[in-house]
Amino acid sequence: MAALFQAPTAFSSSNSLDSNKFNHSPSPRSLSERKSSILTVRSDARSNPLLNSAAHKPHRFITNAVATKPDTSLASTSSKPGHELLLFEALREGLEEEMERDPRVCVMGEDVGHYGGSYKVTKGLATKFGDLRVLDTPIAENSFTGMGIGAAMTGLRPIIEGMNMGFLLLAFNQISNNCGMLHYTSGGQFKIPVVIRGPGGVGRQLGAEHSQRLESYFQSIPGIQMVACSTPYNAKGLMKAAIRSENPVILFEHVLLYNLKDRIPDEEYVLSLEEAEMVRPGEHVTILTYSRMRYHVMQAAKTLVNKGYDPEVIDIRSLKPFDLHTIGKSVKKTHRVLIVEECMRTGGIGASLTAAITENFNDDLDAPIVCLSSQDVPTPYAGTLEEWTVVQPAQIVTAVEQLCQ
Repeated sequence: MAALFQAPTAFSSSNSLDSNKFNHSPSPRSLSERKSSILTVRSDARSNPLLNSAAHKPHRFITNAVATKPDTSLASTSSKPGHELLLFEALREGLEEEMERDPRVCVMGEDVGHYGGSYKVTKGLATKFGDLRVLDTPIAENSFTGMGIGAAMTGLRPIIEGMNMGFLLLAFNQISNNCGMLHYTSGGQFKIPVVIRGPGGVGRQLGAEHSQRLESYFQSIPGIQMVACSTPYNAKGLMKAAIRSENPVILFEHVLLYNLKDRIPDEEYVLSLEEAEMVRPGEHVTILTYSRMRYHVMQAAKTLVNKGYDPEVIDIRSLKPFDLHTIGKSVKKTHRVLIVEECMRTGGIGASLTAAITENFNDDLDAPIVCLSSQDVPTPYAGTLEEWTVVQPAQIVTAVEQLCQ
């Protein structure tokens, strides 16, 4: 169980995954062709048919790679069980399944209705569930975020979509003073089972205001959980878990990963909101990352293997709280830690993670923790300058070589 850094009284007394709610039968309309069993997946990915520990062969090094997928030499993608989806389609499938399972689930945000959302995550849901459960709102983030939190207080389970996560800064008061604290300030009278989600991260020349990484802004708010998806598989599993949680959850999606394709199981599955994912086992150094940087790290890992290094890669997924069990187990094995993030260096997730590792596993470290983060500057519009502000695979290779000297 991951450690909680914030005061426990700020959270609902229920666990992030209510086990009693797994007993609801899925609607036969959307899952009639699928098995009714639920696949519970742990951080070691033993139940995940998509992870292949042998799929780490040397590959041509691409400096500016965005989403390079591992080789699958043992079996072609078409021969794997399940069905193939893009990441935004996996999010939609998870959302649709939960809306069919629980009539209290609803969606609200700008253009989420018949337009289908800015990245088509909610496409077709308004036609299927109606305009009241898929509610188009005015361009007023503070208003509809507050409305969603109020709806959660009455027993609904809203999903609030920010057209761009940077826009949700306009709703910071509602998210911090209401969403995160009402369970505590009401003496436990209210639960806030709300999901706040949307695209963020550095895209392709979207400019500073559309390239925000809000993890660093929201991590200090008591009572809120934060997760970041990085694959179609964990996008769906985390979406379903967030909707079922009794606590407010912020789900971070990266704008450059929406078209990432992978095969996911036909069976229903729900991931834990508090567990990291072991992406690649190794012996020499622990690399902690999340979201888009997972693919930069894996690209660098191929070069590192060719150079004789054996990095262990962990996608932390849970940004708050951290899965210190998985992280600590890895640190005790490799004794070296490299953190790779797209968040800002000052006050970012990497800074908090560095502090947590130092406090809990300092005696297990043989070298100082190294953190590679984005530059503390507004993201430039010019493509070449934009690339310079974000960590690239070549920098990861260099950092590991220096750590392992």
